[in-house]
Parts: sequence; structure tokens; C-alpha cells
Amino acid sequence: MSVTQTSLKSFPLIGRGKVRDIFDLNQNLLIVATDRISAFDVVFNESIPEKGRVLTGLSVFWFNQTGDRFPNHLITADINQVPGLTTEERQILNGRSMLVKKGEVIPIECVVRGYLTGSGWKEYQTSGSVTGIKLPANLQESAKLPEPVFTPTTKESTGHDQSITFEELSDRVGVETLTWNKQPPAPPLPEEIIEKTSEKYLEAYRKITGRTLGE
Repeated sequence: MSVTQTSLKSFPLIGRGKVRDIFDLNQNLLIVATDRISAFDVVFNESIPEKGRVLTGLSVFWFNQTGDRFPNHLITADINQVPGLTTEERQILNGRSMLVKKGEVIPIECVVRGYLTGSGWKEYQTSGSVTGIKLPANLQESAKLPEPVFTPTTKESTGHDQSITFEELSDRVGVETLTWNKQPPAPPLPEEIIEKTSEKYLEAYRKITGRTLGE
């Protein structure tokens, strides 16, 4: 069952992003990863089954891996440890929720590129570099980079994120096979794309964690 939007009887919704819903639990927050999917900052009508659970599982995995060196905001991902929820809410939120400490948001997104695509491809075509990092000549679009490059952007609450090293972060990925103007409403996603994307999320989870989702 896909979950595209959540609401709680006892706690107010204070934020709804492209993927996550955020609830105020007094001293803490509950962050819920839904199965919504977006492109160019527009949410599609369709959803990707299990996406939210995969994203939450991967987040918990990395927080646990790095928590001894880099303190984080995670309190627990065990929904049974979150007070004040109904049985039905626990069933819906299970595996896709994190109880976290409140903190100050730093509006920067850390982007590590392993492949030459998106705004990086556009800059490379004109300068042979990405955010000032010189790359080998004659690379093709979506080519694997010799080594990952770090290209941070701002994290906008609405609209497109912006590059912190250029005037504008382009959100174009090619010109020819794309006709959508990147404004709502989003075009419908084919069923085979939905299924394949869900499979890829689950595959990524298995490869990173060494476990099957739900184990």
C-alpha cells in the first residue's frame, strides 16, 4: 500500500515537503517519509510503493553508522516508542517515520555527483567543468565521473534549489526527449516506471545495508 499523505489526530502538521510530512510532538518532531515522488520540484499524482520506507531505512542506517562521530537528531525510528498515536496511525507510519530532536535548519543541500548530468552537464558543455572543478574533455551526458564531485546547493522551501557557486542552478536535463514545462500539473507516470522505480529503491537499500527492507 502506498502512503502519499499523512495526518495525526493528536499532533499538528507543521510542514509538508515534496516527500516528507513533519509533525510537532511538543519537544520533538516526527518526520514521515511518504511514497510521493517529484521532479523539478513538482509532485506527481502517482506514487512509488515502499519509497518512504526505503528512504527512512537508509537514513537510519547512515545515522547509526556515523552517529559516534557526528551527533545527529535521530531519537528513534521505532514507531512503538512514539507516544500518543492510535493503532491505525502506527500501522501507517511503521517503517517510514523518525522521532527526532528539534533543531535549527541549515538551508544547504549537499550534492555529490558521480555522473555528469543535469546542471552539471550544462556547465560542462560550456566550460568543461562543474562548479569550477575541471573535468576530462569529451565526456558524454550521464558519463561516470573519474571521481565524485561535491556540488552543494541552497535548499529552498519553495521553488527550485539554487547553486551556491553560480548565479542560477539550472534544472534542465537535456533538451530533445523532454516536453514538460516543469510546472504543475505533472505528467502521468507509466505503471512500468512506477514498478521499476520501486524496485530500484529496494535494490539500493539491499546493496547499501546488506538487508532486505523489513528485516
